[in-house]
Amino acid sequence: MSLKQQIDADIKQAMLAKEADKLRALRAIKSLILLEETKEGAGDGLKPEDELKLLTKAVKQRKDSADIFRQQGREDLLATEEAEIAVIEKYLPKQLTEDELRAKLQDIIGRVGASAPSDMGKVMGVATKELAGVAEGKAISAMVKALLQ
Repeated sequence: MSLKQQIDADIKQAMLAKEADKLRALRAIKSLILLEETKEGAGDGLKPEDELKLLTKAVKQRKDSADIFRQQGREDLLATEEAEIAVIEKYLPKQLTEDELRAKLQDIIGRVGASAPSDMGKVMGVATKELAGVAEGKAISAMVKALLQ
C-alpha cells in the first residue's frame, strides 16, 4: 500500500473517530503528496524515497515552527505543532539513537577514508544518502564534526 493510499485510509478513520489534530496533520500530508504528484515533470506516483523526503520536510517545518512558538510562549500553537509532528512521525522509519548513529557514521568514515575535519564533505555526502529518513541532518552533521576532530 502506497503512502497516499495509507493516508487516505487513515483520514477516513480519523474523520470517523473525530480526531481533529490527526485529521489536520493527515490532510497536510495528503496536500504535500498531491502537490508533488502534480508538479511539472513528475512521473506516475511518488517513489518511496520521495515520500520519505516529503515527510521528513514536513516534520522539520513543524519542529522549526514549534521552536518559534516555544520562544514566544504560544503554548496553544506549540501543542498543535507537536500533535502534528507525532502523527507524521508515525509514517517515518524509526529514528536512530545517538549510539546507533555514531556506529553508522564511524563505519562511513572508515569506508571513505576520512581522518580530518577537512574530509567532512566526503562523509556528509555518503551519510545523508544512507541515513535519509532515519536521522536528522543536524544530528548527522554534529556527530560527524565530533568524530572527525
